[in-house]
Amino acid sequence: MARSMMANMAKKLFVALLLFFALLIPGTGRASDHADPMWLAEDEQEANITGLFFYPDGDRWIAILDVRRSLIGAPPYNLEPFEFDIHVDFHTKLRFDNAEDVARYGATIEAPEGIAPDATIRVRLNNDATVKEKSFKGLGDTQDIQAYSGIRDDPFIFPRFFKVNVITMAFSIPKSAFPEHAESWLLWATSKRVSNGEQIDHVGRSNRTQLGRFEILNTIPPSQHVAEIREKGESRAKVQDFLKQWLPPLANLNQLSGFFIRHYDFVPDVMVFTKTRPAGFPNGRRLEDDVALLTCAQGDCPLQENAFIDTTQWPRATVNDKPLSSKFPYLAEPWPFMPQPAGAPGPYVYRFFARPAVQIGIVALVLLLILLSVIRWFKRRAAF
Repeated sequence: MARSMMANMAKKLFVALLLFFALLIPGTGRASDHADPMWLAEDEQEANITGLFFYPDGDRWIAILDVRRSLIGAPPYNLEPFEFDIHVDFHTKLRFDNAEDVARYGATIEAPEGIAPDATIRVRLNNDATVKEKSFKGLGDTQDIQAYSGIRDDPFIFPRFFKVNVITMAFSIPKSAFPEHAESWLLWATSKRVSNGEQIDHVGRSNRTQLGRFEILNTIPPSQHVAEIREKGESRAKVQDFLKQWLPPLANLNQLSGFFIRHYDFVPDVMVFTKTRPAGFPNGRRLEDDVALLTCAQGDCPLQENAFIDTTQWPRATVNDKPLSSKFPYLAEPWPFMPQPAGAPGPYVYRFFARPAVQIGIVALVLLLILLSVIRWFKRRAAF
């Protein structure tokens, strides 16, 4: 009887742990916004998107896309294998009658499955960070678009990324280049491999894909985001219910881990902008916006907490570590170059551990060791 009970409990524990750790297996998708993807091959660091900004400046729109986190080294870099795109959707209808959606996302998106680019700014860079190719599809008055690419201070208001640089692509676009009838639109940006068109990174609303539960979105277009979130939300809710029944402490850990889908998550990862409201996050994003604080106010606080963990500074920094420039491209001048430390394992090591079979094997081994330890503990307990 005791052995049967022990075996039954061990089996339930094993299943619960298997389901729980399955949530923690890194997905094949890749996240954006600075600190992730955590596993990005050394030869693909330049494809990491660190930020997307969009705001008005007089009679012009300013669009800025930054890539390559924690950059301190001098060129040349490994930029030529990649393509960077900023997409704009002018046709998707937005509503502003839901205060929660407006505060968290900037608007309510009526038909997310219909999101698609009406205009695209496409850039390829040389390895010295100068422009190799650029195009402006779906925009008018493109002759008057100012473009800049180069090394600048990272404008992210976050201690871990102070005193480091980014590779920036900045555009000053005449407002006449946008459709006259458009009052609101959606934006997002991607990085892709030129060789096969495979998407590496995605950014929409700031501090969205940096959250672990949204890693699932980074290799699919925004039109598929809600369906993907819903599918993963249903499966993860079943795991949560199972853990609540059999292992409540793990249920609490799962809820706080950042992988548990929340009721307000069923929104595509895009940046909303409307001319009918003041510019600034979540209505676009200005260089001065303290997104760690602003997103925490709506329930997502990892950045806010890590800002205190990463530094002894108090109170927390709420402005950039270098004054922004008053002239285009507006980001501060770069920090002096220093030797760049290795950022991640080489591509072969990364690709080996990125394989789902390898990840599952590692998790299975850990679970087996845990299960053997539990069985041994029950046997010792039964002996007394």
